[in-house]
Amino acid sequence: MVNPENFLSDEIVDGPDDVVGVLTEQIEARFGMDMEQLTAAVAAAPAVHADATDVVKWHGLLTASQAALDRAEDDLLAALETQPSEVDDDPTMDLAHRVNAAVAARDGRAQVVRWLLDPDAPAKKDLAAERLARLRGACKGPAVQTSAPRPPSASPATAPRTRRAAQR
Repeated sequence: MVNPENFLSDEIVDGPDDVVGVLTEQIEARFGMDMEQLTAAVAAAPAVHADATDVVKWHGLLTASQAALDRAEDDLLAALETQPSEVDDDPTMDLAHRVNAAVAARDGRAQVVRWLLDPDAPAKKDLAAERLARLRGACKGPAVQTSAPRPPSASPATAPRTRRAAQR
């Protein structure tokens, strides 16, 4: 049995908004523009600054997961308002699980954004970082060969023998 008062604490309800807000401020400070400008700049030229492109992508995923979390919390709170003091039905427990899953998704995406913003983060200055840099540079052309392969030339082409050359 779950006590609904555990879901109504100020820590849970107010905390998530701060995660997105704090990370948004850090992104804006790092790139020197607000998110709207940064998103427009990345949309106009995504290949110019790979770090900005990654940050904008993951910030978008983070805000989407925050919106999903907000909806899940609203649904759970609405269900809890109609419940007696103890939650014992499956639909309400399913809503509680949905909130937990949404928190996990939001927190995971927040960790990715934090990692992207930290230039000294683990794996940014080692072999994995070098491989990532090579991958980013290697993806310029199509993934699949689009023209027929040229056969290797073993020797220069020889002229056909004429009858006169064969008689010598």
